[in-house]
Amino acid sequence: MLVFIDESGDPGLKLESGSTDYFIVTLVAFEENEEALATDQRIQLLKREINFSPEFEFHFNKVKGAYREAFLSAVAGFGWFYFSMVINKRKLTGAGFKFKESFYKYACGLVFENAKPYLDNATVVIDGSGSREFRRELGTYLRKRINDQKGDSRFIGKIKLQDSHSNNLLQLADMVCGAVARSYNQKEDAETYRRLIAHREIYVQFWPK
Repeated sequence: MLVFIDESGDPGLKLESGSTDYFIVTLVAFEENEEALATDQRIQLLKREINFSPEFEFHFNKVKGAYREAFLSAVAGFGWFYFSMVINKRKLTGAGFKFKESFYKYACGLVFENAKPYLDNATVVIDGSGSREFRRELGTYLRKRINDQKGDSRFIGKIKLQDSHSNNLLQLADMVCGAVARSYNQKEDAETYRRLIAHREIYVQFWPK
């Protein structure tokens, strides 16, 4: 099993000074490596079909709506599923949320808790851009929180750091997370993208309400 995670928004709480209202973490999972490979190849083919460089990196917030739709439509038929955690920062209380790294780990932990019944010795791939030391700490945190320390269940196996610019499936996680994030704003296309992958959605939790 392969799992890819990405986030949208930021974990900052200075909402009146530019921080986003929501912080969203998305987990995209493949039960079969063959499906992951097929999806990877389809994304690479899409780049050629729309005359993008083979090295082009899909970012939801950096491509036009037509390309977002093309991407999500292209991958929608493959065998993957996703969970998202949408944190409504205006409703948060408690001093612990003021620490960005702790907040980020906590949010990732929540989405993995929701996905736990679906995980089986998953290899988790995390975008290695930014602080690699923090990303390693995140991997350690997730293993300790999610794996069953008293039994034989191993929900998370390996943790890998890879760069999203060279990993199409991390780009998939970015595009799915972006689609979820878009559905929580007031723009005309708010529901357009998430609707395209609705059949791949297992659970999107909005918290706190």
